[in-house]
Amino acid sequence: MIIQGPKGTKDVLPSQAYKWHYVEGKIRDLCSVNGYYEIRTPVFEHTELFERGVGETTDIVQKEMYTFKDKGGRSITLKPEGTAPAVRAFIENNLFNEPQPIKMFYITPCYRYERPQAGRLREFHQFGIEVFGTQSPYVDAEVINVGMTLFQNLGVKNLELRINSVGCPKCRKDYNAKLKAFLEPELQHLCKFCQDRYDTNPLRILDCKEEKCKERLVNVPFMLDNLCDDCRVHFEGLKKGLDIIGLNYIVDPKIVRGLDYYTKTAFEIVSNDIGSQGTVCGGGRYDGLIEMCGGPSTPGVGFGLGLERLLLIMENQGIQIPEQESPDVFIAAVGERADDKALEVLFKLRAASVKAEKDYLGRSLKAQMKYANRINAKTAIVIGDEEIEEDIISIKNMKSGEEVNVSLSDISEIIREIRG
Repeated sequence: MIIQGPKGTKDVLPSQAYKWHYVEGKIRDLCSVNGYYEIRTPVFEHTELFERGVGETTDIVQKEMYTFKDKGGRSITLKPEGTAPAVRAFIENNLFNEPQPIKMFYITPCYRYERPQAGRLREFHQFGIEVFGTQSPYVDAEVINVGMTLFQNLGVKNLELRINSVGCPKCRKDYNAKLKAFLEPELQHLCKFCQDRYDTNPLRILDCKEEKCKERLVNVPFMLDNLCDDCRVHFEGLKKGLDIIGLNYIVDPKIVRGLDYYTKTAFEIVSNDIGSQGTVCGGGRYDGLIEMCGGPSTPGVGFGLGLERLLLIMENQGIQIPEQESPDVFIAAVGERADDKALEVLFKLRAASVKAEKDYLGRSLKAQMKYANRINAKTAIVIGDEEIEEDIISIKNMKSGEEVNVSLSDISEIIREIRG
């Protein structure tokens, strides 16, 4: 129906938006402290960007992208994640010529066609950070710390940080051969998705959630035990950086992430407070992605975090978000002349940065005062014909009931009384 939103989408109503503002404010403050600057990329990109960047064998590209032909016959896709567009912008705008590293963040809508469930929608909002231009494992630790600090600043508890290394093309080639040798006799017992991934991306089989597959993979070899010297040194550097920062972590060799571009570091921040979807933040290193997308060889690392899932875990943990401020004053008017004067006073107050409201529905005085209570106005001003003639109005503190009289024509006096 035209009056029903598409499946997997959700309205953010005026009564709820303050929660988003609060979280986004915390994000912006945190990024400012850590030296990350905002980037905004288009909602849609050329489909090839995601096919090359995210990976043609991933579930996102094969099953979940919103792809269509525009009027010029070009294949366009609504962005399913934020990293590939940031990479495209980095290349197109020659940011590799700027002082490195480039540190950026984004808060952006993303789109994936999948089954809606708790904390997962078809249109969702992603906070992500990206660092381009350095291979230092300490930057990986910094990126992880930004995610963990955000949860800490918001009061989120009961989180686990899990880290792994997924190697590089050099050591992954040898590992994939070893992994496929292990999987071949087990293949008939695995689910269809795992069977399909055997040829295209066997590493993803380790991430399967099917119990029957988990049982067959108990003795599977892990990438972590087959790293080349460079990847091993980098992973040790990551752990050292996390130890210096003071972040607790679990080494989890089963973490592979769902995107093809990851190299070396892969990590997840996991919660048990959002039902079946445990991962609330995930990311890692992608040293070959920029070159894969047509840019110069440039290392990168970052993460993505769904805001809907973040708000859900905050709700489940009973975290109170400060409510939006109520109006400083409500002006009740009785009579046509009084209504004109109320409008004049209203905009003088607003010009002085006083949050003010008035009645626009012609309600009775009793109904106006009831409305003032409902919107939690701190102060009420009643203007009638007598008040205009006498140039005296009463200002009432709605909480204490205390009233004072001031000159109606002296807006500065009114403001002083309202602000206490």
